[in-house]
Amino acid sequence: MATLDDLPIRDDLKGQKPYGAPQLEVPVSLNVNENTHRIPETVAVDIISRLAAAVLNVNRYPDREFHALRAALANYLGFDLAVANIWAANGSNEVLQHIFQAFGGPGRKALSFTPTYSMYSLIAQGTGTEWVGVPRADRFELTADLVREGILENKPDIVLLCSPNNPTGTPVSLTVIEAAYQAVSESTGGILVVDEAYAEFASDPTGSALELLAGRERLLISRTMSKAFAFAGARVGYLAADPAVVDALRLVRLPYHLSAFTQAAAEAALAHSSEMLAMVDDIKSQRDRIVFELKRLGLDVYRTDSNFVLFGGLADAAQVWQALLDRGVLIRNVGIDGTLRVSAGTEAETTAFLKAIAEVL
Repeated sequence: MATLDDLPIRDDLKGQKPYGAPQLEVPVSLNVNENTHRIPETVAVDIISRLAAAVLNVNRYPDREFHALRAALANYLGFDLAVANIWAANGSNEVLQHIFQAFGGPGRKALSFTPTYSMYSLIAQGTGTEWVGVPRADRFELTADLVREGILENKPDIVLLCSPNNPTGTPVSLTVIEAAYQAVSESTGGILVVDEAYAEFASDPTGSALELLAGRERLLISRTMSKAFAFAGARVGYLAADPAVVDALRLVRLPYHLSAFTQAAAEAALAHSSEMLAMVDDIKSQRDRIVFELKRLGLDVYRTDSNFVLFGGLADAAQVWQALLDRGVLIRNVGIDGTLRVSAGTEAETTAFLKAIAEVL
């Protein structure tokens, strides 16, 4: 049997490992920022009925332009967005891949502020795009000056701002986003991608980059249904941008990339958006509970606007991670010294984590 070393893969892929967090069977799994709440039964029934209807025409290709889904997404986002402003794909990672395929590639450069979402650099590598990581300020914060200097110095074609940031949870202000857009415009005329995968969990819902979209044709705002909509298994990500950007992404997508089942399920979920999002407030309360209790235990908790909490002050993070796993609680070691990250779960899951961490400490 051959191994990777026996195959003629690209030189830049040699020695690399696939992305992925541990998938272990444990009583409490809080390691990949999933929405731990199941979707409401009434919504599930509607999804099933629409999937059943889609089966009757599965011998035909789906709507290549997924007009109905784009209309539903535009309606959900608001801000006077139209179908022409919306793109979607199989998870926000595929949306990001489309962006890199259209605007990156050999001889081009992408930049973000580290630590940040690790898929950015992996997608850059997969598309032959040079990757630049600029370190964040103290406590992983971003300032307008830091962002502006990093962009003007490196002159990237693609800038990515994760807002709130994964894996740290750090929110990004509109002032910082405006500074980044201005700097990109001055340096290369490239694009600015604001990744708002966790936007619905923000303390201030008016802080979305969607407020800045009008008149900024090179601002792209990526979102996902995986988190707030509890749709991680359905794989639906989407993008709001100028119609010309959507046209550019059409050039690189595979034909019929969104299946009829994906479109039907997503349309059903969006039709019940108020019910689907009802769990967000509970998740935010569990997140705030985690922040309070970890601080009470003397740990260093970082500012978060997401559905997860990064905490430090650990002499041996790997040992704490293993001790929690031994108690049936799986969280994430993201590789930042002395820290671990935990997703906010249900009340019962959060209680189990807090009990376990108190025991371990």
